[in-house]
Amino acid sequence: MRRFHVYRGMWRRKLGIGLLVSLSFFIVLVVFDDVFRNAVGVGRISYNVPVYLEEKDIAAVNCQYLFNGNITEIQRAKYKMARDYDYRANMDDAYLRTGTNDCSKFKQDRLYIMDVSKEEEDFPIAFSIVLYKDAQQAERLLRAVYRPNNHYCIHVDAKAPPSVHAGMRKLTECFDNVNMASKTLDVVWGEFSVLEAELVCINDLLRYKKWKYFINLTGQEYPLKTNLQLVRILKAYNGANDIDATVSRYFENLRRWWPAGSPPHGIRPVQGAVHIIANRDFVDYAINNQVAKDLLNWVKQTKIPDETFFSTLNHNPQLQIPGTYIGVPETHPKIKPFLARYKIWDNGVHFFMDDCQGKYVHHICIFGVGDLSRFQKRQELFANKFHIDFEPIVYECMEERYFTAVKEEQRGVVDFDITFYRSVGFVLHQVKPRLDAL
Repeated sequence: MRRFHVYRGMWRRKLGIGLLVSLSFFIVLVVFDDVFRNAVGVGRISYNVPVYLEEKDIAAVNCQYLFNGNITEIQRAKYKMARDYDYRANMDDAYLRTGTNDCSKFKQDRLYIMDVSKEEEDFPIAFSIVLYKDAQQAERLLRAVYRPNNHYCIHVDAKAPPSVHAGMRKLTECFDNVNMASKTLDVVWGEFSVLEAELVCINDLLRYKKWKYFINLTGQEYPLKTNLQLVRILKAYNGANDIDATVSRYFENLRRWWPAGSPPHGIRPVQGAVHIIANRDFVDYAINNQVAKDLLNWVKQTKIPDETFFSTLNHNPQLQIPGTYIGVPETHPKIKPFLARYKIWDNGVHFFMDDCQGKYVHHICIFGVGDLSRFQKRQELFANKFHIDFEPIVYECMEERYFTAVKEEQRGVVDFDITFYRSVGFVLHQVKPRLDAL
């Protein structure tokens, strides 16, 4: 009996130590989440720099090899970024404030695309670009998505450095179809200001009558499709909206919404992402319809409202908003994919499943050179996130790939199959405009 009590005491102590270790590990994972993941690097390919690379290596990095996942080229790229000054990030954005004094020369030097096909011309798109830093990166994003028949609204966070405000304002002065947002907001994550910045831009863009679809971007993204490919995809959407949705996170949704009470007009709240691709009628409804205004007032009282407003409007088909989804409001890779954005989230406590080859910041993968091979066959339209001061070759290779594809299109080489986009669930099951509204 005495031995039994000794064993039981030892067992309790071991259990207590095990629980303490587990609790400590959980606290470390929560408090130092990104630091822990990036230090452990589970799932990250190990690149050992060969001895020969320490000799003078003057050959340029081959982006196509990186997109193909060539291990040796990834090793070379990482080594050059660490040792070769020419491959380090250049964060100087003074060219935006000085180079734009001669707009014609600026557009020519920066290789802005000023000629478009008839197909693109007949299908203008409206974009918002919301940023809080790195004017140079935002300009490089605009350079990719810019076409003279599209429209662009740029919102710079009120907290951004004066140089960013000055640079982006000077940039917009060079283009008739690129404008600063009519209102500058102090954007705070998780608060209404995130959504409000988008609504300000949408309201500004609605003044232009011809565009067909709206796409909202942040300054840390890059297109995976050319403008011509975007046009063909959006035409395949046939009016449908591409908006994220989930109702399965019951306790998370309860935490976000319960302070606001029940939504108006019998609307079912739906969580999603702030990133959207939506037809003009949808965003017009979001701004001007009284039901949407009532929902917006309710959303203001919730947590992280930017992840509720658009998703809710798009997944309440009884409202009869054109392009909204008829079906279970749950993003699913086969039934209802979300194609507006490609991003890699960490795997929570299952950190051993993380496979970001760059680094995690706020649970999202900042793409590194080892991630470029992911983009070869992605069906999403844009990728998020890139930091030009982290492994800058990544962004340079994205640009090379994009503009090479544009040049091929300009030569008449267009090989792009839209069959997949015609057959996705949100296209097949959408609210169509009423006949009296056509």
